[in-house]
Amino acid sequence: MICISMRRTALYFILIFLLQLSIGCSDTPVPRPRGYVRIDFPQHNYVQFDSAGFPYRFKHPSYSKVRIDNSRNAEPYWVNVDFDQYKARIHISYKDASGMLDYLMEDSRKLAFKHTYNAESITERFFENPDENVYGILYSMKGNTASSWQFYVTDSVRHFLRGALYFSVSPNKDSLAPSIEFFGEDLIVLMESVEWKNNN
Repeated sequence: MICISMRRTALYFILIFLLQLSIGCSDTPVPRPRGYVRIDFPQHNYVQFDSAGFPYRFKHPSYSKVRIDNSRNAEPYWVNVDFDQYKARIHISYKDASGMLDYLMEDSRKLAFKHTYNAESITERFFENPDENVYGILYSMKGNTASSWQFYVTDSVRHFLRGALYFSVSPNKDSLAPSIEFFGEDLIVLMESVEWKNNN
């Protein structure tokens, strides 16, 4: 009697196992898409950077901080526009372009196209603001590049200002896409708002 009862119990468990196996395997498995942390960005709002003694001024986001670049290789009038909360930075460098404008423009082009190996595409957009005597090029890099936005502006004689957006994280075009788009808008506003001071 005990053997028959044990056989029935074992048969019962085997049937339940087979039933669960057949039900569990009836659906085709679908991989879940990779998810990334959602970032809440502030409203775009801009204030003027106009520091005494600097040969230029520009608008930058109110949620950023403009800091003098004190790194070892920094030159006068170099600043960083830092977005501390988002680990983002627009690095701004300035040069006196007198007698070396062609070299500076070509150097900026090389720095942008240095990302060719990791970029899916690089586009150039010309910019001009004749009223303020500001002319330049905006570079947009798509893909896993260290910098997705770069630009330079000049008065074609004396002033040369270059900017590049960087993130202090490993490049990943999918996870960074919202940040690249958001801060790219800020970089464009900065570039388009540049004005020269003491422009003779």
